[in-house]
Amino acid sequence: MPLPPPPLPPCPLCGRPLVAGASVNEHHLVPRTYGGRDTVTLHRICHSKIHSVLTEQELRDHYHTIESLRAQPELASFIRWVARKPPEFTDGHHGGPAKRRKKR
Repeated sequence: MPLPPPPLPPCPLCGRPLVAGASVNEHHLVPRTYGGRDTVTLHRICHSKIHSVLTEQELRDHYHTIESLRAQPELASFIRWVARKPPEFTDGHHGGPAKRRKKR
């Protein structure tokens, strides 16, 4: 009888347990379009939220570590909200394209 796969570590963004399957995604800390190769495993909803809030250029320039992502105000608010959800929770409205911010 084969051994079960080892448990996944908690999501580095929200801290909730990761459950292998459709609720898990790989996130490139530096976007692939900018040559990024290093990835972290996140909940799909956490990954989608990152890309709905930040552009690829912002990810490359300012938010290429878990610590900087967790400190970003909109993501910090999301983390507080999602921390109360079960590990397999998904919510379709977090999957939109990244916001394009106007220069002020």
